[in-house]
Amino acid sequence: MNIKFIGTGSGLTSVERFHSSFLITSSDYKVLVDCGDGISKALLYQNIDFNSINAVIISHLHADHFAGLPSLLTQMKLTGRKEKLKIYVHESNSGFIKDFIQHSYLLAERFPFEFEIIPFSEEKEIFLSDKFFFLSKRNSHLNKYKENKSSVGLSFTSLSFLFKDSQNSVIYTGDVGNDNDLFLFDEKVDWFITEITHISFNGLIKLIDKRYAEKIILTHLDKESDKVILELRKHSDIETEKTEIIIASDGFELNHYNSNCL
Repeated sequence: MNIKFIGTGSGLTSVERFHSSFLITSSDYKVLVDCGDGISKALLYQNIDFNSINAVIISHLHADHFAGLPSLLTQMKLTGRKEKLKIYVHESNSGFIKDFIQHSYLLAERFPFEFEIIPFSEEKEIFLSDKFFFLSKRNSHLNKYKENKSSVGLSFTSLSFLFKDSQNSVIYTGDVGNDNDLFLFDEKVDWFITEITHISFNGLIKLIDKRYAEKIILTHLDKESDKVILELRKHSDIETEKTEIIIASDGFELNHYNSNCL
């Protein structure tokens, strides 16, 4: 398994980082995890062929995680894609995604390739290829919106993921609501990718102490999260010899052969 970080920024648009997204390659199968505003340009910056992507997975419906989907489909059309594209979205949001695509005037009968929206349920293994699957669990990231009067009828599904193939395993927290969401999967993995915008310094230390992974990769970064990283660097007494802490940057590739240590 190889993971290439397409964007490592937060919801605040930055000239330094694209919005949070990464590409997982397992054998020859490529899955884009999240596709927020600006994803098409971000992929160009990383020299990723739009048409090499086999599937897209959407974690939740904040604009920095899904709003680039119509643009991405358009670029695939304009660059002559022929192969089918699979779009995986939680079953509670699949209807909206269908409408979103259609209301962007991306009509299936006018496309030279098929794109299929595949609804999935959390806590079920979803196989992307023979030995490559993901499992999702709901986190609390969107719970805060339920108190609003205008929230009636909206879905508040935000997901964390476990990805596995025959060689590697990785947890991706997605965007979380609090530190407890870091521990939805009680499982040791090779890599643990966590956003850092919505977690505390103490939560990060607890995660390190749990020894869930050989490498913890921090993403979804902005100026506020820089404070957490600075605090981590100050605490040289933190036991990290068994866990490598990596600050992700756009274009960083994750495998067993390279790393950017804290």
